[in-house]
This record gives sequence, C-alpha cells and structure tokens, in this order.
Amino acid sequence: MDESDAAPSGRGTPWDVVVIGAGAAGLFCAGIAGQRGLRVLLLDHSDKVAEKIRISGGGRANFSNRDLDPQAPQRHFIGGNPDFCRSALSRYTPGDFIGLVSRHGIAFHEKHKGQLFCDRSAEDLIQMLLGEAGAGGVQRWQPCKVAAVRYGADALYAIDTDRGSVRTGSVVVATGGLSIPKIGATDFGHRLARQFGLRVTETRPGLVPLTFDGDSWAPYAGLAGLALPVGITTGAGRARGAFVEDLLFTHRGLSGPAVLQISSYWQPGTPIRLDLAPDVDLSAMLLKAKATSRRSIANELAALMPSRLADAWVQLDRDWQRPVAEASNKALVRLADRLAHWELVPIGTEGYRKAEVTLGGVDTRDLSSRTLESKQPGLYFIGEVVDVTGWLGGYNFQWAWSSAHACAMALPH
Repeated sequence: MDESDAAPSGRGTPWDVVVIGAGAAGLFCAGIAGQRGLRVLLLDHSDKVAEKIRISGGGRANFSNRDLDPQAPQRHFIGGNPDFCRSALSRYTPGDFIGLVSRHGIAFHEKHKGQLFCDRSAEDLIQMLLGEAGAGGVQRWQPCKVAAVRYGADALYAIDTDRGSVRTGSVVVATGGLSIPKIGATDFGHRLARQFGLRVTETRPGLVPLTFDGDSWAPYAGLAGLALPVGITTGAGRARGAFVEDLLFTHRGLSGPAVLQISSYWQPGTPIRLDLAPDVDLSAMLLKAKATSRRSIANELAALMPSRLADAWVQLDRDWQRPVAEASNKALVRLADRLAHWELVPIGTEGYRKAEVTLGGVDTRDLSSRTLESKQPGLYFIGEVVDVTGWLGGYNFQWAWSSAHACAMALPH
C-alpha cells in the first residue's frame, strides 16, 4: 500500500471505491473491499492513521465487547433508531473480529463486563488494519484534503483533493464525529451528507465528563481524584439510562465510567441521580449501628465509602456531626435517603475535547441498515459519522467494524 503512488486521474479510469477517513471504520472497510477485488483509494486529511485507536483504552484499544448481543443491540446503543444497527452487528459480531485479531497473533485480554483490550499496544491493532488494507492492494493518500465532492450525469463522483481529482462510482464516508478535535476531528461527513440532501440529527458530546456550577460544587471540589462505585440514573421511560459503575470526582464535576455512560442519556437542564451505596439498605444499617456502635456517623459511613466523602457529607447537616448513637432516627433516615437519592443538575459537559464519541450524526432514516448506502446512490456512511452511539466499553469500535464490513461486502464491482 503505497501512500504516494500515482492513482488514476479524474480523466482516467475511475476507482471502484474511494473511502474518506482512515480511522477504524475506514481502514477496515477499505481492506475488506480491496480483498474482494475492488480498486480502492483511501483518503485522510491527517498525516497520522487511526489516531483514535492509538489513544483509546489507555493506549491498549478497548476494541470490542463480548457482552454485545447482536439480537438486541438496542441494549448497548442509542440514537434515533437503535434497532438500525441490528443488521450489521448480527452479520459481523465481536467473535468475527476476535477471530481476525487472533489470526494476526495479537494477544488480548478481557476486563470486567466483557471489555477486550490488546495485551501490548493499540499499535498492534493499527498494524493489523494496515496489513489487511495492504493485502487488498488499497492505495492510501495521507495527508490529503478533500476540497469538493460532485456527482455527475455519468453516475460517477468527482472528488477534488490537494493531490488531484479522482473519479469513482462509490464513496464511503468514514470521517467520524466531532470528538477530540486535537486529533483531527471535523464535521466533514455531516456537511457532505447535507450537501446531498440527507438529514443529520443534532450532534453533541457523548461519553464525556459532566460539570457543575462552581458555588454548588464547592463542598465537593476538594474530593477531586476520589473514586467509588455508584448507581447512576437519568431520564425516564425509553430515554432512561441506568448504570452501576465507578464514579470519579473532579475539580469541576464528575467523571469516571458511571458518568461517561450516563452522559449519553443526559439532557441539558435535567438532573442525574446517584446512589452512593448501591445494593445497601442504608437506613437499616445506620439504625442498627445506632443500637450497637459508639462511633461517629462519619466513621460508620466510611465502612461503605471513602472517608473523605463521608466527612464531606456529614458537614452538610449539624444533625449528622455526632456519634451515631446520639442521632435521631429521623436524622439517620434522612441521611440514608439523601445518600441513596443524591440529585444534581449539571450545567454542562467538558465538551468535544474530552468526549470519547459524538452523539447524533447522519440520520439512519436516510441509510440502508443492510448496506449503509444512503438515499444518494453510491454514497455510503459508516462508523461514528452515523447516528449510532454505543455504550462505553468497546461497543463503538464494534460498530465501526460491523458497519464497515456490511458496507464493504455490499459495494459493487
């Protein structure tokens, strides 16, 4: 796969397919299409390939999740129509991608809740994808900026780039979303969709830390760095999100897996609800301690949560700043209820710079769930640019692999 090899010009023989975006979905799609015998050109405006893979999972790439149920993908995905991803996910599963990883001799391990990581480095995964693209004879132009995409009367696309103009019958858009702009994220895919009359749902940061008003957060700002498992919920009905995961306090608000997960369900102006001691009957515990213990309320709470958090909570009410044996039943029940139903209203998020994904994107009503082709003939959208967003834990990468595979297998010769 030569990055600088001269390819057919706009006046010459057209490519079978041009893939725009050399991230997870684009690289994978290009490789599969090339191995099917298609002549593939892969373009990306960045000089680095698959940078989001490189930085994910602490540098080890959480590349999929064993717990994904392809028969019920809406369990792990959200969007205007979560069922849209069922077709692609059921036809290219985590097991299929694990098989590819294993054939390349990449060692990996499973963490909690089915999360799969490379043992050594995310770079192993990138080299695997580059190797697959190379095996398909894919030509890659990087860096290469796309200036314009036009559709002609001959049913071919003309793509103007800073390396010249090329023609093709099929364009695959795999340009991702807006998250992490420092690695090159742009709205190119959304703009291209609108150019061809396709709908784009509202976009916002997803899997992102939440922030709070400075004054209301002041009692907790000193807890930055503290972590504990919590129950977390927001919304109601079909829009309700609920998780039991680790919470992390920050200087500006809350982060950690619990908050990243709930952020994809949170709507501005609405509360989140925290249970700081999930699976514990706090009222019963505190009332039992009142009859048997001489310790302070803070010390009793410290058996269930970090002592700094317990200390911060009892400072909120004078009735809680005493030995548990001296507290009224009413005060203890009130404390238990507050800890199990702590309600907060974030003022916002840390934005795209810290968001792992982009919520929203190309409207699935304008795409085929089987082929990812849009209502505009020969124009396909895969991966994060589509209005399909997975939970934290490898689900978004699996969507990249599955949507790329569905598209690549459907591309015409």
